[in-house]
Amino acid sequence: MSHQNGSPQVNDAFLARYDAMLARWPVPHESVDVPGRHGTTRVNVCGVPDGPAVLLLHGGGSTSTVWWRTVGALAGTHRVVAVDVIGDSGRSVYDGEPITGLPDLMRWLDDTLDSLGVSDAVVVAHSYGGWLATQFALHAPRRVGGLVLLDPTECLCTEKLSFRLRAIPLFLSPSDARRRSFIRWETGGRELDQQWLELWSMSFGGPTKLVWPKLIRGDRLATLAAPVLLVLAGASRQNPTQKMANVASRVLPAARVVTLPDATHFTLPQQHPDEINALLREFLDERAGARKR
Repeated sequence: MSHQNGSPQVNDAFLARYDAMLARWPVPHESVDVPGRHGTTRVNVCGVPDGPAVLLLHGGGSTSTVWWRTVGALAGTHRVVAVDVIGDSGRSVYDGEPITGLPDLMRWLDDTLDSLGVSDAVVVAHSYGGWLATQFALHAPRRVGGLVLLDPTECLCTEKLSFRLRAIPLFLSPSDARRRSFIRWETGGRELDQQWLELWSMSFGGPTKLVWPKLIRGDRLATLAAPVLLVLAGASRQNPTQKMANVASRVLPAARVVTLPDATHFTLPQQHPDEINALLREFLDERAGARKR
């Protein structure tokens, strides 16, 4: 039986693996289905019900379950809201009005947060989620108390041409073998979590109904009001790490930029929990101190 969302490869086998990944979350959690004009958005929620909110946005072709090594570091002090981006893989069901562009996507996220009673949040996001989070911070600055961007896509500069050329066959004719070959190449053969890989290899690279990301240029980034923590993958084969750091220093001079030397684009966030969780805790503590002043 198929599951109607943005990705035709989402089926019962995929959903079983999704549920198995979600079961690895180390803290109690609740799955909430939020109805909206574009369909039903699945949100996995944990942590302190009345605590300050942290919104987690996954990368394209992934799901909210990817944060299983992150949520435990946040749930003791915050309400953690992890969203399956509508139109992508996961348990969100995209069967309503079409999302035709960025304004619709912004309205979807506004509506979802409104339904959850989240007025503002620190947003932690990876890859495509980083692009989405940055667009949302520009769209609704009062709702974003801070941005943690993990090797974001199309935020500071475009992807490497070599990455795009390598990805073309995968997107034109996706298969399990091509996905696994692609991930071995991007991660340099690093050891990966097998359950995560099984889920990822069923979803990434197929046709989705996501809004295609367009580069957010420096003059727009310079208007960001939210504090920014930018975590770059030093061994990324997708993004030009040093160029991103250079652009960030120019257009976001107040941002903290950290490069994890051994990280690749697709080993974030799950393969580097100690470093990422320490950075998140420090950033959230700073934001909490700022709120009290």
